[in-house]
Amino acid sequence: MTFVVPFDGSALAETALVRAVEFGTVLDELIVAVSVIPEGNASYARDHGWLDAGEPFDRQTVVGRLHEAVTAHAPNAEFRYDTVGRRATPGTIASRLREQARDVDASMVFVGSENAGRLVSSLSSVGKTVAADDEYDVVIVRHRHPSKIRQVHDASPFRESKSDFYR
Repeated sequence: MTFVVPFDGSALAETALVRAVEFGTVLDELIVAVSVIPEGNASYARDHGWLDAGEPFDRQTVVGRLHEAVTAHAPNAEFRYDTVGRRATPGTIASRLREQARDVDASMVFVGSENAGRLVSSLSSVGKTVAADDEYDVVIVRHRHPSKIRQVHDASPFRESKSDFYR
């Protein structure tokens, strides 16, 4: 089994990643964090916190910052990214995330979404599309700071190790 986390650096994506690590630690499963980056879209990158105000778009910078955010919460997770066109729709981004989940034969996908309600269809458009695939189970993470996240992070045996993705 492989657990996939669509990762955009948001607080809910970070929480979903931590949840995946919790499950993965217990079940001894690989965690794969996947980011989809609209190529050359500095505004989108700034809106997601990948670039500072006024900073020009640079794919290597964006990828590096996303990777650092992933390793801060899950140092042993595999990090993957894909690029889409500058004006990609949420549907295009979601399709790429689904492709990545299928490529690694995901058994579970952990989606962080504030809009998750009682029905999966109430998820935001990217989350809704990712959750609609019946190739894998979906864990919807709705709360940014579940009460045990800090305790799990502090107790994690992976706190000290670093990924060598960029070394």
